[in-house]
Amino acid sequence: MASTYTVNTGIEKPGSGEQSGTWGTTTNTNFDIIDRAISGVGSISLSGTTHDLTTTDGALSEGGYKVLSFTGALGANNTVTIGPNDQDKVYFIYNGTTDSGSSGPYSVILTQGSGGNVTVPNGSFKIVYADGGGSSAKVTDVTSALDVSALRLGGTAITSTAAELNIMDGGTSATSTTVVDADRVVYNDAGTMKQVAVTDLSTYYNASAFSAPSAITSSSSTLTPSAAKSIYQTVDCSSNNVALTLAEGSLAVGQYIIVDKIDTSSNTLTLSYPSNSQGVSLGSSVEFAFAIYQGSSKFSFVETVKS
Repeated sequence: MASTYTVNTGIEKPGSGEQSGTWGTTTNTNFDIIDRAISGVGSISLSGTTHDLTTTDGALSEGGYKVLSFTGALGANNTVTIGPNDQDKVYFIYNGTTDSGSSGPYSVILTQGSGGNVTVPNGSFKIVYADGGGSSAKVTDVTSALDVSALRLGGTAITSTAAELNIMDGGTSATSTTVVDADRVVYNDAGTMKQVAVTDLSTYYNASAFSAPSAITSSSSTLTPSAAKSIYQTVDCSSNNVALTLAEGSLAVGQYIIVDKIDTSSNTLTLSYPSNSQGVSLGSSVEFAFAIYQGSSKFSFVETVKS
């Protein structure tokens, strides 16, 4: 009676009364096949676009490894065909290939028949199951719907719910919320994600909304905003009369300039605006002015006299 072989790993089963004096060699090979099927790690170098991953009856072969680590330089995706197509297989896969072209990195595609394939992207790990269904065999990604109840990264437990992670991924539903000082927002701090108090953001926005330069003392000056910030500008006329011209600079529409004469001397402050501006001008009697920028070098302004 001739030898037969196990269905999925090709272990030889000598026929009754056969291999007298030589069965030890067969047995040792069988143990090697079993060892490879249980814990074997095979480094398989790929090239081109196809590769046959075959399990040979009664012999050590690539298809007999439990773990497949694919290497090699690829210029395109490589399709690995599991054979024979009537064997059930479970493989742990790592795609460690490199890019030999300009459009990579490339994927390894596991197939056994027409039923369905599994794509393993470069650098990824997967567990796959080939059902041995013949020409219509299907390869399934066992890890595609992995349900982990306690995931840790670098020893730190991830306590986020799936719903919370989906919000971070760009959910569009909104919840009405009253924002209070104790609330936090997630903020990218120079590449590091942090929870930041809304009060910190309030401080930043307020500080960035306007500037308060040093007092102007020169008898003739032009105030040219160098940033898109409203300005509170003090003018000290204690040593001389001051003529101040307001310029557009980098102001955005709706931003403003406040000019405040802060001394108590009898020296005068005179303000000048672009020619197409509109408002009430007090000439040299101005003590306080509020000018809103309207675009195209135009201000709408009002000047007052302090009581």
